Amino acid sequence: MPELPEVETVRRGLASKLDNFYIDKVEVLSQRTVAGLYDPQFFKAKLIGSVFGEWTRRGKYLICNLKSKTNNLCSGWLVVHLRMTGQFKFLKQELPICPYTRIRFWNKEKEELRYIDLRNFGQMWWVNPENHPTEKIKGLKTLGPEPFSKKFNSSYLKDSLKNRKRSIKSSLLDQSTVAGAGNIYADESLFQAGIIPTKESRKLNNDEIVRLCIALSDVLKKSIGKGGTTFKDFRDLEGINGNYGGQAWVYGRGNKACKKCGSIIIKSKICGRGTHWCPKCQN
Repeated sequence: MPELPEVETVRRGLASKLDNFYIDKVEVLSQRTVAGLYDPQFFKAKLIGSVFGEWTRRGKYLICNLKSKTNNLCSGWLVVHLRMTGQFKFLKQELPICPYTRIRFWNKEKEELRYIDLRNFGQMWWVNPENHPTEKIKGLKTLGPEPFSKKFNSSYLKDSLKNRKRSIKSSLLDQSTVAGAGNIYADESLFQAGIIPTKESRKLNNDEIVRLCIALSDVLKKSIGKGGTTFKDFRDLEGINGNYGGQAWVYGRGNKACKKCGSIIIKSKICGRGTHWCPKCQN
């Protein structure tokens, strides 16, 4: 599943490619991609005639401020969650669609923004301009602070974890703890912080909490700089793989030697997710 670095990479691509992209035509090929109470025809009608404005990110959600071409005022919001396999492609000329193409947007110059989703779990919402998406979409309402924000610090994390008996890996996957982190970067951050992922959240000491805050921010920033991670499906708008995967210390390296100490990386399941750690470097 795309995590914060991958979603941020997509956001930057959308912001770069879609400057003043006037939506002249929309085609919905998968009804389930349109989320909320709206049918595809309503969704299309609300988007056609708008211009893609500023693209922002909140956790793993992409949010676009749609603007009216006539007066430049907000005409609504487009919210996207890529889920497991969603990706966008920006095309300057017509190309055959693949079976996994779900939604297509064109401007008058026939340039196309194409949304492709192999598993078809991704979702798009149109939100009325009178509301902000954080007021209407349940997943956005419950997100914790962004890992690069001032709100995410050791004091916050200590207070958040103090009564939690579940593993620290499980807590990091909880989007109400910190927005955007997922399986890959939880494993990598815990390795950098020297914390075993099975440790009870409430048992982390002050030094461990400080190290974890620093590690999470550091790992995510490095991955953004590499365009995210590609282990299976992730591509940016131009179809390019993320490059962080080759630098991973533990994720995806089960039964291989630790790059730091040479011990064999352990892989097991924690809260149903494949989890990787070094038994010597993390304790």
